[in-house]
Amino acid sequence: MSGLRGHVVVGGGTGFVGRHLCRVLRNKGYGVTVVSRRPDMNCMGWQELKVRGLPTETTAVVNLAGQNILDFKHRWTEEFKRVVWNSRISTTHTLAKLIERSNSRVSSFTVMSGVGIYEPLPGMVYAEKSHVHDFDFFSRMCLELEQAGKLSGHLNCRQIAIRSGVVLGYDGGMVKNLYLPFYLGLGGPVNPGNQPLPWIHVRDLARLICYSIENNKMNGAVNGVAPQLITNQEFSKAFAKAMNRPSWFPVPASMLKIILQEDRANMLLKGQKVMPNKAVSLGFQYIYPNIELACEDVIKPIPPDPFASNTIN
Repeated sequence: MSGLRGHVVVGGGTGFVGRHLCRVLRNKGYGVTVVSRRPDMNCMGWQELKVRGLPTETTAVVNLAGQNILDFKHRWTEEFKRVVWNSRISTTHTLAKLIERSNSRVSSFTVMSGVGIYEPLPGMVYAEKSHVHDFDFFSRMCLELEQAGKLSGHLNCRQIAIRSGVVLGYDGGMVKNLYLPFYLGLGGPVNPGNQPLPWIHVRDLARLICYSIENNKMNGAVNGVAPQLITNQEFSKAFAKAMNRPSWFPVPASMLKIILQEDRANMLLKGQKVMPNKAVSLGFQYIYPNIELACEDVIKPIPPDPFASNTIN
């Protein structure tokens, strides 16, 4: 590990957010071990990790593993629900156990939760200290995932749960699904349109995860959202404007429920107002604090990261 700032094990490092995180980490001088369900010469598989344990030089662990919930190719069956659940909970539990038995000095364990842990109630604005409870499949999954990431108290290892909003980026997530209809002039808000849309640019999310590794004051739940509260309609207008396209075709709620089934459709039909109080209070700086900047970026190549050289002691 000579010359490196540390070594990070990233579960799900080949996914949408994982690719961006690994790029940020390597640019900042970290060694990275990627764990994937599809191992190759550049990453190891989960079974190999279980057998070999964490690399001896590991200083931080991150889990971003998880089946894409809004994958239109999969119907929302009980079997697919189990895949979605296990791909997050089992991998988080595996990494927690490996940290417990590791001889490495792991200083932080960051897991990817979601704003689905907050009930979408009118008028509510959620911060990290807000009450959370079990009210549907996604809230149960987030609660269970955060619990699976708990470590024994004797370990001197910070435990962080990033509660991410909708992640915006040119190469994955919601934008990848929306690009073609908006390009064809067929894009528009999801009815009713006034539902909140907690969001974050993928580069800011990757940097926030890196910040959770570097900032020894960051612990517990962290809302991984941009500081700007917007509605679904406001996102659609900003995205259409960035593409120089109209936003005239609202998506009927009934059609979304048919395509995604009600549980998943509610992720887009309802929403929560969520604020990133902890990240802001600890000095995290957003590259894309407003939706107009974010939408202009996601249809362009990746620019240099102005904060890439920042260090947190």
